[in-house]
Amino acid sequence: MAESKLRDLSKDFAVKSLRLCENINGHFSLRNQLERAATSIGANIHEANYAHSRADFIAKLQIALKECYETEYWLELLVDAEIFDKSSIADLQTQCGTIRRLLVASINTAKNNQK
Repeated sequence: MAESKLRDLSKDFAVKSLRLCENINGHFSLRNQLERAATSIGANIHEANYAHSRADFIAKLQIALKECYETEYWLELLVDAEIFDKSSIADLQTQCGTIRRLLVASINTAKNNQK
C-alpha cells in the first residue's frame, strides 16, 4: 500500500517538476539537472518494485532518496538565485519532503525485515 502511494506521489512530483522546468528561461544546466533528479526519484522507485532481491530493492530506494536530496538542492537554488520566489515552489518543496520521509521509512522497514 505505501509503495503504491510512493509511486503515485513520485510520478505526480515528476510531472509537476517538468512543468516548472518549462518556465525556467535560460539556465539550461540548472533546468536539466532538476529534470533529471526529479524524474529519477520515481524511476528508481518504480524499478525497486522489480528488484531481484531485498538488497536490490533497498539499493534502488536509496538511489531514489539520494535523488530526492539532490532535487531539494536544485529547488532551493531556484529560490536563492531568485529565478522563482519561495511561494511559487513551496508545494513542490513540500511534496519532495513528503517523498523523502516516505523513502526513509520504506528503507528502514525493508532493512528491518531483512534481518
